[in-house]
Amino acid sequence: MEFSGDAYLWIKAGHIISVIAWMAGLLYLPRLFVYHCGVGAGSEASEIFKVMERRLLRAIMYPAMLSSLLFGGLLLADSSTDWSAGWLHVKLLCVVGLMAIHMMMGGWRRAFEADANTKSEKFFRITNEVPTILMIIIVLVAVLKPW
Repeated sequence: MEFSGDAYLWIKAGHIISVIAWMAGLLYLPRLFVYHCGVGAGSEASEIFKVMERRLLRAIMYPAMLSSLLFGGLLLADSSTDWSAGWLHVKLLCVVGLMAIHMMMGGWRRAFEADANTKSEKFFRITNEVPTILMIIIVLVAVLKPW
């Protein structure tokens, strides 16, 4: 499949917009978890955090992830894609990592929803760095294309 220049640029723009929205959620949700850890289960604040976490995940993060994958998949389907490029393999591996941490966050949100969280603030502070590190690697390999 080969996209015209304009179509390719629109798809690329959609991919970038989607990734920005997805990353915003991946960076913000663990911060909400940190703050959620600091309030009592069943408290009014806990119930507010539950709503915020659920809405962030369902209304922003899942649609942004799916559109990132859709637009990214279209870019990969273009005939100009060099599947032998090492940087592309690293990028795709990191995308799998982002998807994995996204799914893990969904599980942690469900634990908070059930007032069954067993993780600490420190755990979520450290976890918050995982999407950042993966994003840095993705940007560097996609822009620099070192291999």
